[in-house]
Amino acid sequence: MSVALRERREELELVAAEAERARAGAGRLVLLRGATGTGRTALLEAAAEQAEAAGMRVLRARCSPDHTSVPFGAVFQLLAHGPGFDSAAGEEPDPPGTPPHRGRPARLWRLLRSYAADVPLLVAVDDVHLADESSRRWLVEAVRRIDRLPVLMVVTERSQYDIDPPADGLVHALSPALVRTRTLAPLSADSAAELVRSALGRPVPAEWVDDCVRAGAGSPLLLRALLDDVGGTATEDAPAALPDNCAALYPGSYAAAVSWWLDSAGPTTTEVARALAALDDEEEEDGEEAEDSVSGWGGHGDADAGLLARMAGADPARVPGWLTAMTGLGLLRPGPGGRPRYAHPLLRDAVLSSWSGALRQAAHHRAAEAMLRRGDRAEAVAGQLLRSAPVGEAWATGVLLDAADLAVRDDRSDDALAFLRRALDEPMPDARRSVVLTELGSLEYATVRSTAGIPRLAEAMRLPGLPRDRVRAAVALGTALARRGEARTAIDVLRGLENEHLTGHPDLVRTVQTASALLSDHDPGTRREVYRWLRETAERSPRLVGTAGQALLVRYEATAGLTSAASAMRRIRALLARPADPLAEGFLLGTAAAVAQWADQLDEAERLVRRGLAGQRPSLLHPMHLALQNVRVDIAAARGAYAELLADPGVLSPLGGRPDPANAQAHALIALVETGRTEEAAALADGFDLQNPYDSWELNRFLYARGVLRAATGDPAGALGDFLECGRHQSARDVVSPVVTPWRTASAECHLALGRPRQALTLAEEELRLATVWNTPRVLGRALRVLGTATGGRRGLELTDRAVRLLRQGSDGASRGTAEAASDGDGTVAPGGEPVDTELIPALIAQGRRLTAAGERTRAREALREAAERAERLGAVRLRATAEAALREGGARRAATARTGSGSLTASERRIAELAAQSRTNMEIAELLHLARRTVETHLTSAYRKLGIRRRAELGAALTDAGSRSGPSGATRT
Repeated sequence: MSVALRERREELELVAAEAERARAGAGRLVLLRGATGTGRTALLEAAAEQAEAAGMRVLRARCSPDHTSVPFGAVFQLLAHGPGFDSAAGEEPDPPGTPPHRGRPARLWRLLRSYAADVPLLVAVDDVHLADESSRRWLVEAVRRIDRLPVLMVVTERSQYDIDPPADGLVHALSPALVRTRTLAPLSADSAAELVRSALGRPVPAEWVDDCVRAGAGSPLLLRALLDDVGGTATEDAPAALPDNCAALYPGSYAAAVSWWLDSAGPTTTEVARALAALDDEEEEDGEEAEDSVSGWGGHGDADAGLLARMAGADPARVPGWLTAMTGLGLLRPGPGGRPRYAHPLLRDAVLSSWSGALRQAAHHRAAEAMLRRGDRAEAVAGQLLRSAPVGEAWATGVLLDAADLAVRDDRSDDALAFLRRALDEPMPDARRSVVLTELGSLEYATVRSTAGIPRLAEAMRLPGLPRDRVRAAVALGTALARRGEARTAIDVLRGLENEHLTGHPDLVRTVQTASALLSDHDPGTRREVYRWLRETAERSPRLVGTAGQALLVRYEATAGLTSAASAMRRIRALLARPADPLAEGFLLGTAAAVAQWADQLDEAERLVRRGLAGQRPSLLHPMHLALQNVRVDIAAARGAYAELLADPGVLSPLGGRPDPANAQAHALIALVETGRTEEAAALADGFDLQNPYDSWELNRFLYARGVLRAATGDPAGALGDFLECGRHQSARDVVSPVVTPWRTASAECHLALGRPRQALTLAEEELRLATVWNTPRVLGRALRVLGTATGGRRGLELTDRAVRLLRQGSDGASRGTAEAASDGDGTVAPGGEPVDTELIPALIAQGRRLTAAGERTRAREALREAAERAERLGAVRLRATAEAALREGGARRAATARTGSGSLTASERRIAELAAQSRTNMEIAELLHLARRTVETHLTSAYRKLGIRRRAELGAALTDAGSRSGPSGATRT
């Protein structure tokens, strides 16, 4: 059975039954109604063949819009080949006043009766809706008279909801008793699938068949045309995918069929169909996740229909009905959010194929205006403007910039870039264009590639603008130049702006000077020059450098080993208490956060980072934006939050093709080493060519991290080279304090591994001297540990004991005050505020080894077991293995402490977990036990892992159940 006759058996049986009735002398009308492409013509032809086979004479007429002006044209087609037609039709119309029984309609009726007197008739009229008005009236009158004649009239009529209301149907004035009406339904999916498989004649994947069924949209016309185009493209072994574009189809039957379907629907319906296709096409490009936020299409019900009506210039009252009707026919289907979409992209493309680009742009322009009037989101309106030609009006510029702002806030850089680029097509004053170019250039530099965006920023600098906006543009351009190794050029840009355009704006001058100082970090020589000027100026008049400049000097002194942590924090807090200019506040907060992190005030540093990032516009390049993000990573590293450092998969590979590593990757490298993933660490380290990298802070940090990897994998000589190179780079910048990277202690450990105790001792003593200046538990404890290891003997044990006591205070959150007992009179240690397990664990290991060497095996085992336990809680696989190895070397086996369950909880973990199970908050627990909040969080995280739970509400049951199953916690000692 052909495509058009599929599922039409009932209709053919109806016609056969009515033909039998007509042969008995009781004629009637059978009306076959259906939408365009449902196979009306093929069904009528099949009915005619069926009637001829039964002995009936068939009179045929096929109506056309080209013949509507010819009176009785359709009737003439029916009767033209019978005897007596010429005299019945007549050459001229009946003159006025001709009696009805003698006029042309009467003569034609008598002629039909004469035909029926010879043999039963089947009168087949195709597309009666296109018949001329005279023929329609004649046919209606004939239906009223054939009920006693051997005449069956079978008529097809288009019945489809169009935007322009159609004329009344043929039978609207006839009694239902005279008519049998059958409406042709769309082809079912099962039948369509069977037809596809049989047409191809060979096995094809089910997905391919389903694709064809969707593109056929239940229409025999479209399915037959599609199979004509693709029938030769599918093979048994490798069926070709059904394309989304009609240009890939040959010979083009499908596109022609869709075009005919549109022509049949009328021009207004065609425009609405194309408007829908344009919106649907835009959603395909944007992707389903983003389309609602950008297109504005879907989820508005009648408002969406109004949008289509506006785009097409159609009656908004008719569009909802058309959408419903087309969905029922299968040409449309509900998409995400319930919005109507074409059944297949190929169908959508065919609808759009004859619509010019200019017409599409005009439709999107109208849609944007309509959406603006109905109050849609700026992003939805801007989504239409992206596909329209320039509007040339202020509202379009405003909408695009508002949409870009929202996209930036939602971290959708690609959308923001599209909106900003499109905004530049609209007219705007030079000052505003400069602002847009600054933001666009910043985003392009950050998201596209390392050199992109700089031309935009340079253009922004050339345009006139407000002084503050010019400073933002200069800072953004300077940041981009400095990051690609052109620090001197960046500073020249800022100085040029300061000298030429900022007269009378001392606050902006200070901001530019602060930015210059910060950007000079990328070049050692420039940094020394800038900070020399900054220090000399601050000595003469601190107000000339501002609060941010003074904070930078505190940072400089901290890295140069010229101040203590306590003094630095007092000065930083005093600067934070002063009013700050909005443009300079970011510099102040970022600098303060870095100093607080170095001073082990991690909670305070974290608050400053959050505050600083909240005040930054991420779409504007700013040196402090990256600096704040780096401090955030530094904080996680100081806490030993290895999972957090490795959470972003992108950090484990070179970012965006950059030749130089970032700070986050340096910390990730160390985290991989500490968690026992040395192969991954090696792959990350090998991903960068450090032969000719930019000389930057990030390079120093990565050299140190690579040294850690090499030391952990048995290459102390290679590690020493990295550590010393890191030290050379830092010293060139006057960075001698161990607060940034402790390259001296790391180098000393390499020297010890290589059998060079004298060199190790020299480096360790220098590190202790500098650590004593800064005077925090972390740096001082680390220096004491390494010096104790290098010194050896009883003195070495005393030094490692002091390191453990000092670091234990920080790790356990004990109250801080003087450290006279811990430091044996060496001075006062700055108050700490955070756990320092990352340094306490190696200190315990060093202490255990010194105790073992001194013959104090019991104390040694206690220290090493504590180190292993803390390492396990921290997830530090390498340190745990080191501690266990030291235990075995000392003649002990690993403590049999359970690693999961209630028995594995330390006393601190159990106490904190019990309080949390009582619904106490972390802050309440911290205050009750005199601990830092971060310490409470760390212990709870460890307790959750050991108890195998994920929520606070599970603590009570987990502690009770585990306690009933477990014996007392502890370890079997040997």
